[in-house]
Amino acid sequence: MSLFTSNPDPTRPAEHSIPLAERMRPRSLDEFFGQSHLLAPGRPLRLQIESDDASSLIFWGPPGSGKTSLAKIIALRTSATFIEFSAVLSGIKEIKQVMADAEKAASFGSRTILFIDEMHRFNKAQQDAFLPYVERGSIRLIGATTENPSFEINAALLSRCRVYTLRALEQQEILALLQRTLAEGRGKSEQDSRGLGSLSLSAETKALEAIASYSSGDARYALNALEVAAKLVQERGETVLTLDIAFDALQQRLLLYDKSGEQHYDIISALHKSVRNSDADAALYWLGRMLAAGEDAMYIARRIVRMAVEDVGLAAPEALNLCLSARDAMHFLGSPEGELALAQAVIYLALAPKSNAVYKAYGEVRAEIETSPAEPVPLHLRNAPTRLMKQLDYGKGYQYAHDVEGKVAAMPCLPEGLLNRRFYHPTGEGREKLLAQRMAEIARLRERGSGSNSGA
Repeated sequence: MSLFTSNPDPTRPAEHSIPLAERMRPRSLDEFFGQSHLLAPGRPLRLQIESDDASSLIFWGPPGSGKTSLAKIIALRTSATFIEFSAVLSGIKEIKQVMADAEKAASFGSRTILFIDEMHRFNKAQQDAFLPYVERGSIRLIGATTENPSFEINAALLSRCRVYTLRALEQQEILALLQRTLAEGRGKSEQDSRGLGSLSLSAETKALEAIASYSSGDARYALNALEVAAKLVQERGETVLTLDIAFDALQQRLLLYDKSGEQHYDIISALHKSVRNSDADAALYWLGRMLAAGEDAMYIARRIVRMAVEDVGLAAPEALNLCLSARDAMHFLGSPEGELALAQAVIYLALAPKSNAVYKAYGEVRAEIETSPAEPVPLHLRNAPTRLMKQLDYGKGYQYAHDVEGKVAAMPCLPEGLLNRRFYHPTGEGREKLLAQRMAEIARLRERGSGSNSGA
């Protein structure tokens, strides 16, 4: 068979050199693992597939969750022409031509399914090209994306598609897939076997559990690891896939993470909220996840500094200095030694008393500035470096606090329209309890000074 000879049976690989993950791609819903919330009997996506509903779809889910497999299962169940593109490899000009051809075919009663993998790689202006063809029903669009469609897909296109959210596979689902792959094709020749059954291998349960665990819900990764492990077993002249061989095949746990994608924001959010909730163990775990996945340590350091000022604040003001020192230590030492400094800061923040009083106070100030007139500075607070300014009463009535008992003058310092306005309300947590007491004392001194001035 030459390179240009078409495969007479598109559901069967022409050669056994095709990667195991591709050979084991499910061909029907009964072979599909995972996504029971969508594909169990009576669930919405299964009903849509079984009824051959022609609506356009967008599958949103992590790598290896079955987005492409579902698109191909839909293609096998319909008489439509199935055309597959990757937004990474294909240009919008090429796809426009396909859509134009599909529209011509539609006029003769032919249906076309256009599958776009990594759809978020097209910008929203490029995605506009799909819109008229989807609206007219010339094509049935099936898009796959690992990014949140709300942010990455054109709103007009999104409103014309049904969006289904796929989940990472559970460890037991991955384990079942690995077991089926080891058994599939047993008693057949290697050329006739989709799976690894023809190799007559057995596997320790712990070995398969390790592969399932390390795959982080990615079926493709798990099957690739199993294929490498099977080759190692054969090369060593053995018949049992042991835990040691599995670890040799895995090398390093797969961590689902995209520094510019949703996982980036999800995990930093988990870290921040764990700190806010005083859960040191969870905070340390999420920090480790980000660092192990290769996140920029300086980005994490910046976010940790933000946690110190937003969620700890003046309840433990030393937290800010600690976090800045951790940032400097990370910059000075690098990885992995500097990571301990970040871990120390995260644990301290999680266990420190919490207050968002400064965060709320500054937010109220910003809102006030945006919604109220910009009132002039009171005359008694202005400097008067020239004679004219003194003649205009600049600085008149100013009281030098150091000359007043208690170092608190009775004069107001806010504009007239905001007199007696309170923005900062300290909590009773940590050092802020002392600040609250100090504010009460200042209020008494100011009131006393006001009373003595009026008496005079």
